[in-house]
Amino acid sequence: MKIFYDDLIVFEELEVEINKVSQSKEEKQELWQIVDEMIHHKVLDLVLSKLPKDQHQEFMDKFLAAPHDESLFDYLNAKIGDDVEKLIKKELDNLAKEILLSVRMA
Repeated sequence: MKIFYDDLIVFEELEVEINKVSQSKEEKQELWQIVDEMIHHKVLDLVLSKLPKDQHQEFMDKFLAAPHDESLFDYLNAKIGDDVEKLIKKELDNLAKEILLSVRMA
């Protein structure tokens, strides 16, 4: 399922590393599932930390109704007053580096 922030995810280097360390197709799928969950939690944590508390329920309702809807960026930009795409991109780049470091150390 596509999520509104999916186009901001660039984990090519991580994909190479996961392919190197995976012993099987199942292991690779399991690692990507963990990465997907980490991304999702990181993005929602960032969004909710920036969004005023009284807007949390409205955002979550919109997100749950249409998680793929890229107009959520417009909503968030208006409510937060910042370029949410840039904030998420930066956060995901940092997350990719953290995960890459962990995979390489494993």
